[in-house]
Amino acid sequence: MTKPVDPVKFSPPEGFEAALAELESIVLEMEAGQMPLEESLEAHKRGTELLQYCHSKLQDAQQQVRLLEANTLKNFSPSGIDDR
Repeated sequence: MTKPVDPVKFSPPEGFEAALAELESIVLEMEAGQMPLEESLEAHKRGTELLQYCHSKLQDAQQQVRLLEANTLKNFSPSGIDDR
């Protein structure tokens, strides 16, 4: 029997790609239907944590892209070359 994970301690993955890979692995294992109930619950919990982590990282990246685009659009102004 696996030891329950302390709900306060979330061990973050090394990065977005690692989190996504771990999440995909959990999904495949759960879809196989061979996990005992307790292990399935722990896997679901870990998957939820990873999903939230990935979502947060994607939101951060999206915000950074918006800021970069805003600065680029603001700073780049060729004189009179807008044919729209």
